[in-house]
Amino acid sequence: MNIGELLDRSAISLRVSATNKRKVLAVIAEIAARNFGVEASDVLDALTEREAAGSTGVGHGVAVPHARLEGLQRMRGIFVRLEQPVEFEAVDDQPVDLLFALFAPKQAGADHLRALARVSRLLRQSELREQLRKARTADAVHALLVQEVTARPSAA
Repeated sequence: MNIGELLDRSAISLRVSATNKRKVLAVIAEIAARNFGVEASDVLDALTEREAAGSTGVGHGVAVPHARLEGLQRMRGIFVRLEQPVEFEAVDDQPVDLLFALFAPKQAGADHLRALARVSRLLRQSELREQLRKARTADAVHALLVQEVTARPSAA
C-alpha cells in the first residue's frame, strides 16, 4: 500500500486556520465528509473518541489522528497543514502543524496498522517535514509524500 493509494489531492488542505485540537479535528471531519461521502459528525466523534484514548501527536509538530469509519470501502487519508501550530498533547509537548489523518473501514484488519506505521515512519524524516511545511500546493505535497515512499525500498 502506498500513500498515493490513500491520499487524493482533493484531501490535502494547506493554510488551515484552527485555534485548538478540537477545531482541527472538525476541519478534518469536514474534509472527510466532502471526499469520502461520510457524515462529518460521525468522523469527528470517531476522532475525538480515539484522541480520548491518547493523543496521536507523534512529535516534531506532527499528528496522525486515525479512526475506523462505517461506510468506507478502503483506507483513506487526509493531509492538513496549519497556518499556526496548535497544542495537541503530543509526546514531545510541541504544538502540531502537520497532520496526516488515516481512516479505515470498520472491518479493516492489519492494513490499518501497517498504514499507520508507514505514515509515522515517513513523517519522522526531518527533511520531508520541512519540505511539507514549505510546499505551496496540494500537488506539491502529494508529490512529496508519494515520492518519499516510492523512492525507498519497501520494508514491508
